[in-house]
Amino acid sequence: MPEAGQALTFETAQMLCASVDLVERGRAFVFDVLLRGQPARAFVLRFEGRLVGYVNRCGHLPVEMEWQAGEFLDQDKRWIVCAIHGASYEPADGRCVAGPCRSGKLMALAVAEFGGQACWYPCGDIRPVSLATASESPS
Repeated sequence: MPEAGQALTFETAQMLCASVDLVERGRAFVFDVLLRGQPARAFVLRFEGRLVGYVNRCGHLPVEMEWQAGEFLDQDKRWIVCAIHGASYEPADGRCVAGPCRSGKLMALAVAEFGGQACWYPCGDIRPVSLATASESPS
């Protein structure tokens, strides 16, 4: 989450996609981030009328969770499920509700909607991948 005192404003937001692209309990928008300086993926989806966002890492083992590109919810569209281990998470808050994740929790992102755009807010551990960072990586 953003640092204490950081305002969640349009100016501090990282734009992701049009809000209308995130339909209720539908496909997530997946994007690249830096997690503690290392490349990682994150996702945002709409659940119960609001956006939720998490780092794409299971609380059980650090593996990406979706079973198909952008698909994180189970067949009933009720839980976020890790396709590798079957760990199930409550979409509203990321807490583990079943499976090997036990009392684990997904790493949440601060997300919002501004002017018809879905966006997220970087924090100390989760930063955007800049063009400079991407161009510095070996080919």
